[in-house]
Amino acid sequence: MELIIIVIFALGYLAITLEHPLKLDKTVPALIMAALIWALLAVGFHNGWFDVIDTKEEALNFLTEGKLADEGFNNVLLHHLGKTAEILIFLIGAMTIVEIVDLHRGFNILKGVIKTRSKRKLLWIIGALAFFLSAVIDNLTATIVLITLLRKLIHKKEDRLWYAALVVIAANAGGAWSPIGDVTTTMLWIDDKVTAAGLIEFVVLPSIACFVIPFFIASYLKPFQGRIEMDTTENHTAERLLSSKTMLILGLAMIVSVPVFKTITHLPPYVGMMLALGVVWLVSEYIHPEEDFSKERRHLYSAHKALSRIEISSILFFLGILMAVAGLEALVYGSVNGEEVGTLRYAAEYLDMAIPNQDIVVMLLGIFSAVIDNVPLVAASMGMYESPTDSVLWHFIAYSAGTGGSMLIIGSAAGVAAMGMERIDFIWYLKKITWLAFIGFLAGAGIFLLFERVIFHHT
Repeated sequence: MELIIIVIFALGYLAITLEHPLKLDKTVPALIMAALIWALLAVGFHNGWFDVIDTKEEALNFLTEGKLADEGFNNVLLHHLGKTAEILIFLIGAMTIVEIVDLHRGFNILKGVIKTRSKRKLLWIIGALAFFLSAVIDNLTATIVLITLLRKLIHKKEDRLWYAALVVIAANAGGAWSPIGDVTTTMLWIDDKVTAAGLIEFVVLPSIACFVIPFFIASYLKPFQGRIEMDTTENHTAERLLSSKTMLILGLAMIVSVPVFKTITHLPPYVGMMLALGVVWLVSEYIHPEEDFSKERRHLYSAHKALSRIEISSILFFLGILMAVAGLEALVYGSVNGEEVGTLRYAAEYLDMAIPNQDIVVMLLGIFSAVIDNVPLVAASMGMYESPTDSVLWHFIAYSAGTGGSMLIIGSAAGVAAMGMERIDFIWYLKKITWLAFIGFLAGAGIFLLFERVIFHHT
């Protein structure tokens, strides 16, 4: 029975990975996989075919504990649903704030900042914007915003492809050192594996290296030589609204306030995000985007419209994949030192025996995240290891999973967004960009290990 559950997970995972060839939204296999895993867990547990790990890391057996074990199983399901819901509520809040800012054309202000005609300078400006913006509004949104910006600045598609591909590297590097910059870092932060201060302190320098070194090499490549033809005489203010600047500053400030709120109150991050969304929504209800603002036009800038633009399929994908991984975490697969452990913990112990160096395991996780979605990889690692908050392991996982996905265009949410928006060819990216992303990944990993293992001897 345990093998059937693992096979279902493997098949579901394969369907997610082959989303594009199958022409099937990855949300579908994620939801089916999660539901089937928990259904088989329930049937198997109540028939005494296997045990389940409860919230206190103890094994529950229905045949010996009866009704008490039944209550324990329900609590396990609710516990994992609660942990998943925290992440989903947080993401819905952040996505809505970004969409409200976008409705008020807040991101158009960034276009006015760019005046250069030099291809090399433009590369660094776009890269820096992607790196820092992704740390605040997440790497996926930053990529979408900047590719939209590039379309207005660069009319030649061949040139734009290179910039869009480099944006993916910078955005993923920028998202890795921020608790709100990537879904995986958000997961680690919400689950108290890392703190916001710890993540920034230990991952920011490797992330900078991961961004700067590929950009430094790229700036000497032929596509970034010479000057670019772009219309800098456009009236940027015409594209803005009266509310653009206010909503941009407010939106970014409220998202950044979430880690501060958590530090002061010690409440979970989703509570701070609820407050942030409430404040941005409140201001959006009363602000006047245009000179002659009428009630008939209010719906164009309302939070209701912003909510309708959120990718609910992404939210449901995270629900499916996180609950599927939780099912594997709960299923007792074997014992370690006489103690019954879940499937993921058992896998971690096996990996440690096969590859004694944990840093190599984490680097391999980063490389695998280019092929396999990094969300389930990180979710699995959270169930596999029991290191304390802000340990080297969690910081290295945050870096590797966040930046490793840049090695393939399908390896990250930012890459998939860029691929969809600019029709970037998988093979083109593999030939032209993968080596740059790989060098950046290795450089950042090297700097991380130098500081953590050699200079400071952290554990």
